[in-house]
Amino acid sequence: MEEKYEAAKNCLTKHNQSQLLSNYKNLSSEKKEKLLDQILTIEFNQIEELYESTKKEVSFANDKIEPINYVDKGALTDDELKKYNSLGEEVIKEGKYAVVTMAGGQGTRLGHNGPKGTFKLGLDKDKSIFEILSDSIKKNSEKYGVIIPWYIMTSRENNEQTEQFFKQNNYFGYDSSAITFFKQGELPMCSEDGKLLIDENGLIKEAADGHGGIFESMRRNGIIYDMEKRGVEWAFIGPVDNVLVKMVDPTLLGVALDKNVQAAGKSVVKAGPKEKVGVFCKKNGKPGVVEYTEITPDLAEATDENGELIFGESHINCNLFSVKAIEEVSKKKLPYHCAHKKAKYINENGELVVPEKPNAYKFESFIFDAFDMLEDMAILRVKREEEFAPVKNAEGNDSPETAIKLYKDFYGIK
Repeated sequence: MEEKYEAAKNCLTKHNQSQLLSNYKNLSSEKKEKLLDQILTIEFNQIEELYESTKKEVSFANDKIEPINYVDKGALTDDELKKYNSLGEEVIKEGKYAVVTMAGGQGTRLGHNGPKGTFKLGLDKDKSIFEILSDSIKKNSEKYGVIIPWYIMTSRENNEQTEQFFKQNNYFGYDSSAITFFKQGELPMCSEDGKLLIDENGLIKEAADGHGGIFESMRRNGIIYDMEKRGVEWAFIGPVDNVLVKMVDPTLLGVALDKNVQAAGKSVVKAGPKEKVGVFCKKNGKPGVVEYTEITPDLAEATDENGELIFGESHINCNLFSVKAIEEVSKKKLPYHCAHKKAKYINENGELVVPEKPNAYKFESFIFDAFDMLEDMAILRVKREEEFAPVKNAEGNDSPETAIKLYKDFYGIK
């Protein structure tokens, strides 16, 4: 341990982060070991680069933003729909399809103490979000006569609770051997002057690295290898908090196969030019998503001859990738975005500091940053009321109340 301590101390001196050992002597042996391991595995050069990026203003003035082509599901003829469904169903029936659910978040914004997926929405039998999703995957497994592998990305914070919840509920009647849990990656948070923070446990304060970290997490946790071993060729990746999500959609898969692309995504029509959502586009000739903070008012308000927004295809985080594409992206580094957050921490005197305003930076990557690593992708426009009922806020828009209404209207529940 002494040798490890000296190595950590030297590393911190080199990177001007010696404050991380200020309260070392007060830690238990187990926590001392954990802290030293953290210090010796952090990529300090990366953190320094990320911190420097917080000082630069992000500019997209030199990017060429163009509209992207899409397939409107509502405008397909019966023959077109049949063609796409047939292509997709064949792959699903052959056991070459899997589902990945991003469930690393807590239900804090909903006033719920626990993983967001364990939140009970207030539907029949008081089902949790996880049960609603499992009902969907079970129904499709029965429909296509195949057990569809289900991979659930948790976080360090909620992994144990999530696994326990599934066990307590007997995996909601689904084959437990088809369900695999794996943890999301994390990155250290830093103060406004670039110093890494210590959390209430005496360890380096870390935060989830964003949903774009899923590719690296899938590689690091052996998920890609497991998919290949099972013969899976395509995987749907979506969030836990959309209770109308179609995790198994032969139409989306069929469109990707027909267009011979390695990825596809779903869009809904943007509610208006000022709706705070990212929209699909071509960015410098490659598929991508332009955030509402990035797009100019002129582009956001531009309409075509039919009066529709030219940049009106909202990204709803319903993503389909070939396993080959996931493997390729997992070997690359997605860009990180910076968020200014409030973060509690232990100062050098061992005192807990609870800030009243944002005092720290967290760094995260977004799943759509992987799109421009592909030559092209397919976009399927779907109806908001049929496929998008997010549960994000305790009340108002995207709340349990709005999600329940959308869910009941779609399924005809009184």
